[in-house]
Amino acid sequence: MRHSLLLRLLSGVAIAASLVLTGPLAAFAEEKPAAVAAEETPFDPLGVNTFSGAFLAARTADFDKDYETAVTLYKIALQFDPTNPDVKQRLMITQLMNGDFEEGVKLADTLKNDSSVERITSVVRGMEAIRKREYKSAEKILVYKGPNDLDKMMNDLLLAWAKFGDGKSKEALKLINGMEGPEWLAIFKNYHAGALAAAAGDKATARARLNEAILDRNGAGAAPDTFIRAVMALARLEAREGNKQKALDAISVGDNFITSYAPLKALRQSIDAGEKQEQQVRTAAQGAAAVLFSIGGALNRDGAEDIVSLYLQVARALDPDSDDMLVLLGGLAENQKKPQKAIDYYRAVPEKSPMRRISELQLGLNLADTGKVPEAKKHLQELIDADPADLRSYLALGSVLSDAKDYKDMAVLYDRAVEAIGSVPTRNHWSVFFQRGIAYERLKEWEKAEPNFRKALELNPEQPQVLNYLGYSWVDMNKNLDEGLDMIRRAVTLKPDDGYIVDSLGWAYFRLNRFSDAVAELERAAELKAGDPTINDHLGDAYWRVGRKLEATFQWNRALGLKPEEAEIPKIKLKVENGLPELKKTEPASAEAKDEKPVQNVSPEGAATDRKS
Repeated sequence: MRHSLLLRLLSGVAIAASLVLTGPLAAFAEEKPAAVAAEETPFDPLGVNTFSGAFLAARTADFDKDYETAVTLYKIALQFDPTNPDVKQRLMITQLMNGDFEEGVKLADTLKNDSSVERITSVVRGMEAIRKREYKSAEKILVYKGPNDLDKMMNDLLLAWAKFGDGKSKEALKLINGMEGPEWLAIFKNYHAGALAAAAGDKATARARLNEAILDRNGAGAAPDTFIRAVMALARLEAREGNKQKALDAISVGDNFITSYAPLKALRQSIDAGEKQEQQVRTAAQGAAAVLFSIGGALNRDGAEDIVSLYLQVARALDPDSDDMLVLLGGLAENQKKPQKAIDYYRAVPEKSPMRRISELQLGLNLADTGKVPEAKKHLQELIDADPADLRSYLALGSVLSDAKDYKDMAVLYDRAVEAIGSVPTRNHWSVFFQRGIAYERLKEWEKAEPNFRKALELNPEQPQVLNYLGYSWVDMNKNLDEGLDMIRRAVTLKPDDGYIVDSLGWAYFRLNRFSDAVAELERAAELKAGDPTINDHLGDAYWRVGRKLEATFQWNRALGLKPEEAEIPKIKLKVENGLPELKKTEPASAEAKDEKPVQNVSPEGAATDRKS
């Protein structure tokens, strides 16, 4: 089972529905936020003096994931209408999303009889009872009799941890063992049974259940974060029992699933060094937090950010030092374009944590995103100096140098990375050669760039980003045309929904004067990657060449409105005024004096780091 199945299950969960505004204010809220959001001038939330102004501004902040501002504004709205249930619901949810757990719990108590948010309030109140060690109260709150498999699993696991906290570990394990449901339930059952047994001192049961968890390949695909926790829990258990080789064998299972995963490498080094191992989950509070972490991690993908944030923030209240939870929250903040928030999460990862290296890498990338490029460079260079064999550090710094268009230093950096690889590179090293090729291509040193692209393809023959880049470069230089076009077509076949790669194919057709083919591909690229100025500019050029001049002008104007690179603005404006010049029959179509290199057509997944480390 894949993530998508869990997301489909989630669609029937009351918690997910509760994150969407409902009730009499829903239609009113949707009429106005765009206008409020369009205001460029900053405003003081405390200066809002009407209910409608406070509520609409709160909804806009809520939509923008600015939960701190949303909380302030919802509170102001409640001053005008203290009993409004919709505003109370949104305030509770944004407080929880913002990490204000104690404030959110207070509102959850007042809303406990509101059926529209009952699933949220029961989980939050149950978690609070566990946090306060009021385990019998937690058991009463967390009873669930609904039909949804995911909700039932969550409540049963939380109940088990509440029973564990109340000293009833055997009863807790019996509850988990008796859980029934779909096939995907197994990874969660086995991990939590193993973690609970380990915390209770039942080593034999812990070993057996954790072994079942790490051998569950389907479960690993559905819930990779839970799988990794199971691997690390088993490795720590065996190491603590003096079974070093069994501990390392467990880590090897994880390595086979996620190669070169830094936390596993760090744990291996710690076990090799004979350091004492402590389980990540030792208390009922940590176990309850692990339940929400397990589900949040499994649901973590585009479209589920709100529910994942809610689960993780509530979980963090019970386990504030959980390293993998902090990294997951940091990643969510990155996706929400909140780099400073991400930095705060990454800095909170404990220094001795196996996740520390990942957090430091991501911290450096986010420093660059906040405009602190020199600080980011220094930070990432220090990571390279501390561990020259860790290639992720080179890729992270290379990403910063690429964004800064510092291709000379980027080339030097990847020369060092190749030296660190040694004489026998593996498939996993393709990206280093790819990025070194980009650096030299940008420096217009094609004789150095091409061998790197070829090496990347030798290591990973069906890598679509490399096929796209090398193929387009050849077409752009009017050489190896058949092979180059074939490479781009293969890249499109491998990633048919990647707008950047489809754009490359369309632009290659344009450069070959195959304008009708260019239009077809560029129209598809514009649909796949709406709002990209380069793609719209390309589509305008293609339209012009097939005689659709009004549509061409529209696309060029659209490209201007999408904030293209500064160097492109005068070129596009010139085309709006004069169109394209007539083609010379003896020459192939040009790029209209553009420096149109394929680096613009490389999607974020092919950048110097995938930003997930």
